[in-house]
This record gives sequence, C-alpha cells and structure tokens, in this order.
Amino acid sequence: MTALSLVIRPERPEDAPAIERLQARAFGPGRFARTAYRLREGADERMDLGVTASVGSFLVGSVRMGPVRTGATPFVMLGPLAVDPSFEGRGIGGTLTRAAIEAARQAGDGLVILVGDAPYYARFGFTVVPPGRLSLPGPVDPARLLWLELSPGFGAGAAGLVEAVRAG
Repeated sequence: MTALSLVIRPERPEDAPAIERLQARAFGPGRFARTAYRLREGADERMDLGVTASVGSFLVGSVRMGPVRTGATPFVMLGPLAVDPSFEGRGIGGTLTRAAIEAARQAGDGLVILVGDAPYYARFGFTVVPPGRLSLPGPVDPARLLWLELSPGFGAGAAGLVEAVRAG
C-alpha cells in the first residue's frame, strides 16, 4: 500500500462546505438526531482549534471543537471528528484528535469533553466523566461521556448541565 501524502493544517473558514460534505459521507443524515449534534446547533465554533486533513485537494478528515460551559465554567467539546470512509483505518482520526487536543492545550483551555467510544479515546487520555458530574441536554450513554483535563484539577469545577456557548 502506498503511503498517504497527508497534509494536516488548521481549519479555515473556506473549508466549511467541504467539511459539511465530509460529515454527510461519514455519518449520514442520522447525525442530526444525536444529542452531541443538537448541543452544537447554533453554537459558536472555535476556529482556532479546528483541524483538517487533506490528500491533495481532497479533504479526508476534520475535527472541530466548540465552546461549552456548566454555569460559569467554560471548556470545550471535541466533535465532530470525521474521516472519509474510504480513508478510515489509516490513523487520520488519531492524528486529528492529537492536533486538536494540543491546540486546546496551547490556547489555555482546561478541559475537553466528548461523546464517543471510551476504548478509542482512552489512548489520548480521555476517561469516563464521573457519574452525576456532567449531563447533556438529551440522552447520552454515561459510558460514552468522556473528558480530558488539560489543566490538572480543572474538572473539579465542572458540574451540572453542559450548555453550548451560542453564537450572537
């Protein structure tokens, strides 16, 4: 198999249409019914934390992060992480995840949460949110609500209903 000529770079505003097409290919129309997607509706995106992966001019992967909070405690939510189905299994998702986490760390964010597969995200340091600490505005399997403290002890101040920081 030939090695990919993969280019990882920060997301740019003009990437939005290609990212939307990528998410449609990766997740299908059912994505809109998921709690994590509903939480992000109408919310700002942290463009400084978004990362893309391309092979030539073809966008094959993307990860975004958005600002969320519980009460007055702000942090970020990773997702969606999307990889084109024809490029799955090549480490693109892991590369994007590491880049986004590092961008959040460099930006001074204290905590990253996500809804995802615990065995997959454990390699990046994510753990299951302790029972009763955080809730989302919709159904989520508690075993899939994960967090990663970027600042030690930051999670102690995060408790309650997670809300998206809305645009406007």
